[in-house]
Amino acid sequence: MFIVVSHQNPEPMYKQVTDQIKDAIVSGALKPNDKLPSIRSISLELNISIITIKRAYTDLEKEGYIYTRSGLGSFVADLNREKMRSEKLEEFRRELKNIVLKAKKFNIPAEDILKIIHEIQEETNGK
Repeated sequence: MFIVVSHQNPEPMYKQVTDQIKDAIVSGALKPNDKLPSIRSISLELNISIITIKRAYTDLEKEGYIYTRSGLGSFVADLNREKMRSEKLEEFRRELKNIVLKAKKFNIPAEDILKIIHEIQEETNGK
């Protein structure tokens, strides 16, 4: 598994780890029942505290992305893809609402935001 953390990133270290593992699970890079590296090994590899990685794994387990078997380690859970999709759509909704509210302060119409979204979509489709 390839995780990169940055001290320049405003997100806390545990959240950077959590988000990257979630992305790997959602994208299919990590499959259900794949064994995750131990907390200690990730801690050593990234040169960050064991407590930080423990927090990331605990959060992932609480959210249902992984499960832990005593003495065996942590594994990728078999996720409900529709539930994940609904949660992600709600997250996008919150982020877009913030963007629309910021745009409103500068008298930027929603049509301009939609245009930007379409441009970005075209750029990413070309790659």
